[in-house]
Amino acid sequence: MKKITEQDKTFMREAIRLANESVERGGGPFGAVIVRNGEIIAGSANSVTLDIDPTAHAEVNTIRQACKKLGTFDLSDCVIYTSCEPCPMCLGAIYWAHIRCIYYGNDKADAAAIDFDDDFIYKELDKPMNKRSVPFIPLLHDEAIVTFRNWAAKPDKTEY
Repeated sequence: MKKITEQDKTFMREAIRLANESVERGGGPFGAVIVRNGEIIAGSANSVTLDIDPTAHAEVNTIRQACKKLGTFDLSDCVIYTSCEPCPMCLGAIYWAHIRCIYYGNDKADAAAIDFDDDFIYKELDKPMNKRSVPFIPLLHDEAIVTFRNWAAKPDKTEY
């Protein structure tokens, strides 16, 4: 396990500050910062209710800011400090951004204790598609697969 430094604590305190500020503004109690080479590149809070956007979680907002600032979708030279263990959506975004390390304050049990319970999503993901609470209905696969074939054959694509 990586040794926690005073600088790590400083970055986490900034994520927590952003979370507290969000609560004061009427947003959700979550904040995050992305750091590269010892410098905060981006920081944001949850703005789901403020932006009327269910994807506006602190981690996603911060990833979007960092990518825009750095001009890349690859944040593999960055780490994220988040005031709470990421939900499944945010965890997916963190992995897609290739962020190399996640520091978190509260865990998912702490979030569940204040009615931010992501456990139902984890349970849904373990179910076969035909048993999930939201129907998954295959449609027009023969037409949709053409796009994938075009992508696979494209010699000048930007892979991610």
